[in-house]
Amino acid sequence: MFKFLDPLLPKKMKSTNPLVATLRLSGGIGEGSNFKAGLNLAAVKDGLEKAFEMNGVNAVAISINSPGGSPVQSALIHDRIRTLSAEHKVPVFTFAEDVAASGGYWLLCAGDEAYAHETSIVGSIGVIMTSFGVDRLIKKWDIDRRVYTSGKNKNKLDMFMPEKKEDVALIGQMSGDIHEAFKQHVRDRRKDKLNADEDTLFNGDFWAGKRAKEHGLIDDIGSVYEVMKTKFGPNVRFKDVSLGKKGLLKKMFGSSTPASFGGNISDIGVGVAHGLAEVAEEKALWSRFGL
Repeated sequence: MFKFLDPLLPKKMKSTNPLVATLRLSGGIGEGSNFKAGLNLAAVKDGLEKAFEMNGVNAVAISINSPGGSPVQSALIHDRIRTLSAEHKVPVFTFAEDVAASGGYWLLCAGDEAYAHETSIVGSIGVIMTSFGVDRLIKKWDIDRRVYTSGKNKNKLDMFMPEKKEDVALIGQMSGDIHEAFKQHVRDRRKDKLNADEDTLFNGDFWAGKRAKEHGLIDDIGSVYEVMKTKFGPNVRFKDVSLGKKGLLKKMFGSSTPASFGGNISDIGVGVAHGLAEVAEEKALWSRFGL
């Protein structure tokens, strides 16, 4: 009845029902800012460690709702999950919510078993890089831009300069290298569970849960509570681990309050503009999947 007393009770008196730690990884994957949280290793590592180090935990269930983002942060979070699982000998089950695509699918592969709802969007195993070219805009407005560099290639991919063939080739090379790392990651994690040819799996397409299962990208259709009760019985206990949320002022101004900017309105304006651009960029990630 009084399960909240379990940690205080002698071992013989504690509940013997299985315990599953649950946590949720949601949002674009990357550094984040005062305007958006961002999934990155620094933001989630404490929560992950708390889940795996929970006294008497039998499994960790991770819900993932992400359209992707930084491949580096995706890999770092994934690898930390796998390391903690091995260190504590605790199995991991991952669950796609609305979307586990691109870097979100990289995270989904952290599970010993991966699940999705039949309407979840899964996959998008590819690489995308976007930018803007405003060289004609500044020319139209007769704006001089002065750049001083040391190193002939220091200003590659400058959005204020006309696109160069060698720059496009560099982007192709980098995205190809990252894509190959992504493909190898999926091969290593899913192994012989993959049921489609690589031209189908690795071309950037994404699928609803049922088709993702047919392709071997997930193990089955199911939700956290349904699957965990099947695995550990109807009396399984769940304990949620929160990653923590920023308050409104924290979201807007970081560790500083508006007054601490010393009246420098330009600093605030630049921060707001940068933050809005980041929010728009993440919204563009979600919108690719109708979200």
